[in-house]
Amino acid sequence: MAAAGKALLVIGNKNYSSWSMRPYMALAMGGIPFEEKLIRFGEPRFSREVKKISAAGLVPVLLHKGNTVWDSLAIIEYAAETWPKANIWPKTAAARAMARSVSAEMHSGFRAIRNDCPVNLRRPKVPLKAGFSEGVMNDVKRLESLWAQCRKAHGKGGPFLFGKFSGADAMFAPVVTRLDSYAIPVKKETRAYMNAVMATPAFKAWLADALKEPWIVPHDEAE
Repeated sequence: MAAAGKALLVIGNKNYSSWSMRPYMALAMGGIPFEEKLIRFGEPRFSREVKKISAAGLVPVLLHKGNTVWDSLAIIEYAAETWPKANIWPKTAAARAMARSVSAEMHSGFRAIRNDCPVNLRRPKVPLKAGFSEGVMNDVKRLESLWAQCRKAHGKGGPFLFGKFSGADAMFAPVVTRLDSYAIPVKKETRAYMNAVMATPAFKAWLADALKEPWIVPHDEAE
């Protein structure tokens, strides 16, 4: 368990767990002190151990001062309320509204790229042998349009969707890795944004840990 008063983030494998990556990125980039506990996918005890913490039986889960918060977006919202100085959401009401909207769209959408291109940070950066489905390419088109819209409206002052790193960037971090890992063709502006996310200290730390993990989850090994 975490030290008294410090948040504990319960996560799955860093190589595969897109949902765990999101709150990790938000907390780390916000400078919020937290500890982490990894419960490995594929272990017989996974569901049992997670359900001891959250009845939902899924990661991530944040434990903090007697509160149990599950689901990536809920954890990010909790962190924004609990640590307001972390500036997890943009400062202006208009930018916050857009940041929350695009985060919710990411949370519930883009199913084709999620299904066809599971997060796998160790994967050689090559396209799928069978090519990309129409659904995947439609998702990519929507991502590029959405990111360009955010950057045009509120992107001044930095390389991220709303200038400075925000909860929206944390929500999109896993799909950034999908575009990169599967060598999906993107526009120059999209690539610049992806590079900015992957250059953050939080992502570099996550990636370094992911690459050290020896465990293989066949379900998440495309091809």
